[in-house]
Amino acid sequence: MQSYGDETRPLAALSLPSRIVIGVAACAVAAVVAIHLAMMFLHVAPANTLSKHQSELIGDYVYPEYEQNWKLFAPNPLQQNIAVQARARLRTEDGTTRTTGWIDLTARDGQAIVHNPLPSHTQQNQLRRGWEFFLNSHNAQNRPTGMRGELSERYIRRIVMHRLDGEWTAAGGRVEQIQVRSKTTAVSPPPWSTEKISDKPTFRVLPWWQVTADDLPEGATNQ
Repeated sequence: MQSYGDETRPLAALSLPSRIVIGVAACAVAAVVAIHLAMMFLHVAPANTLSKHQSELIGDYVYPEYEQNWKLFAPNPLQQNIAVQARARLRTEDGTTRTTGWIDLTARDGQAIVHNPLPSHTQQNQLRRGWEFFLNSHNAQNRPTGMRGELSERYIRRIVMHRLDGEWTAAGGRVEQIQVRSKTTAVSPPPWSTEKISDKPTFRVLPWWQVTADDLPEGATNQ
């Protein structure tokens, strides 16, 4: 009768170096999993001494890849679509100025994601998080409410210029100022709902911002 006893001990048939490699790999995987679970636990758990002391380290690990966002399951989930748009005031070669039309950056991001099976977090979140950063640091009159207000403005300017400076320059002009606005539209209710929602968009228009050399992509000049 054939014995199958050896099949229950596959590691016994391996050489010592192979068993050492497998053991080390298993320990490494276990350590990585343990670290990940610990970081996520400290991130979502109530504030405690360890999470406060290591808040910077935990934040660097969690964001942006493992961000926890529960808005979909909130009592009042998001019911609006917000699009960020930008336009520029250009100085042409003959010294005159002209204003471009509005460009919908959010729509461009959406189109890029639709045709990308593995979109990055930058593609999905950079513009959205930048706009949220601005809103959280400004009042309804678009005035900064804290020290992070100016930082959020610079961040928005750089996103816009890094994406559109080449396009605007190619259109025949040097970018002197940019203006950003948001277009908010309500999400339509499902067909079976009797809820009535206005489909008229609302806009939040920011003041014109002067473009500086710090706002330009690397290698570009504002001359």
